[in-house]
Amino acid sequence: MAEDKKEPWLNYLALATVVLAVCATLSTFKGGSYSTRSVLSQSQAANQWAYYQAKSLKSYLYELQKENLDFDLQENEATLSPKGAGDLKDRIAAYGKRLAKYDAEKAEIMQGARKFEEIRDDAQKHARVFGIAVIFLQIAILLSSVAALLKKKLVWYLGLVTGAAGVFYFVDGFLLFSAWL
Repeated sequence: MAEDKKEPWLNYLALATVVLAVCATLSTFKGGSYSTRSVLSQSQAANQWAYYQAKSLKSYLYELQKENLDFDLQENEATLSPKGAGDLKDRIAAYGKRLAKYDAEKAEIMQGARKFEEIRDDAQKHARVFGIAVIFLQIAILLSSVAALLKKKLVWYLGLVTGAAGVFYFVDGFLLFSAWL
């Protein structure tokens, strides 16, 4: 039985398929990495918002207490001794300082939470693009395999075009130059 002569383009097909497979593998890993980063950042943002809410509740309690003291001072100022009125005013001022401290802390916490949300959003964009790359690259690998089995150059060319789209999205997954898509 004589061996079939191997057509030279099949070597290029094999090489192209390997390149597409490597890009698909890397796209899968990078997409997974960005997906993990997205989930972790969402978790960290949720923790920051919970911390913000806790600070808001404490701040609200101090605000209520300050309002009660303000009301007590207004209602009883005439009957209070100067020392008693001064003590109430000092307590009101102390509550005011605590409220200002909580407001500053809440602003800082909010800024941190929004930073984590930005990281999450960016990671989701990268993960989405790498996912698209994997789809195109897998289809290209499939078409290349079919072309090798059937020895049809036209199917390989179709696989190359599809693979080029996959490589485009693979590179775009790193750079995000097609954010408008």
